[in-house]
Amino acid sequence: MRRLGDLETRVLGRQIASLRIERPVFVCGLARAGSTLLLESLVAAPGFTSLRYSDYPLLWTPYWWNWLRSRLPLPAQMPTERAHRDRLTVTAESPEAFEEVIWMHFFPGRHDPLIDQVLDENCENTAFTSFYTASIRKLLAVRGKQRYVAKGNYNLTRIGYLRHLFPDARFVIAVREPLAHVASLVKQDRLFSALAKADPAVSTHLACSGHFEFGPHKRAGNTGDSAQASAIQACFDAGRSAEAYARQWATSYGWLIRSLAGDPELAVACHLVSYERLCSDPATSLSTLYAHAGIEASTAAALIRQQAPRITAPTYYTPDFTPAECAMIETITAQVWRDLAGRV
Repeated sequence: MRRLGDLETRVLGRQIASLRIERPVFVCGLARAGSTLLLESLVAAPGFTSLRYSDYPLLWTPYWWNWLRSRLPLPAQMPTERAHRDRLTVTAESPEAFEEVIWMHFFPGRHDPLIDQVLDENCENTAFTSFYTASIRKLLAVRGKQRYVAKGNYNLTRIGYLRHLFPDARFVIAVREPLAHVASLVKQDRLFSALAKADPAVSTHLACSGHFEFGPHKRAGNTGDSAQASAIQACFDAGRSAEAYARQWATSYGWLIRSLAGDPELAVACHLVSYERLCSDPATSLSTLYAHAGIEASTAAALIRQQAPRITAPTYYTPDFTPAECAMIETITAQVWRDLAGRV
């Protein structure tokens, strides 16, 4: 597939050579913090585009596949609830996170808990840079769009590298109150583990598409502390998922706080979005989101009227942790949550 992608780029050389990748937006953060809502809200803006469900697995040749698909007599689709069973409905045209497939190809060991997953401004991978930037240009060209939006939970530890590649990039980082966040992750882990047990194809799809956040192959993220990552993985392996997710939450967002404190320019490029505030006051949250993304005020106002009514707090489940588990999660996450709360 990579060879086909390279061939596509050569064939389209002149057509995409003059296309500039301007102010791309990267949505990231731990899964289950509202990143899909943020992605959908951004893609709704004129001139923006992202990878879609229909692009997988042919995302290696985005121009040829989208060109062909636009000419196929495809039946109209009715939106259906996605596999997460979280009220969000999707069609083949809905935006989704599939970039991880390319990251895994060019950066081996992307989900090995013993490998530092942080990619900063000192990282160099010319093969990835060439392929990745060409892929974005090809997607912009075939869709007739001007700006690219990518959702990728794992891009949280790559914001330094992505800013190195795209100095005018904007980052939107989803943040959720830790107890509710851990509860949502545990719920999804149970769901996808059960689905994979009933159908092994589910597990295969998760692995091939680069989703290791929950399910039978869940893996700890390493933010530069292999001992901590190993401890998180040990909790997963022992069935202590709530503790594992609490430790992952504290480790990931603790790393983010330190990174932003050490790089004021990167901090300016990052906008942290509280999931709770997004659900309780979507209009205000979307207003600041669109301003950070550089969307013109009148356009943003129209988008807010369109997008805000569909965003509400989840009511379809409640955390079922014991008092001891709640206390454990709070103990692990409290300090990072206090430090983070001042930024969201």
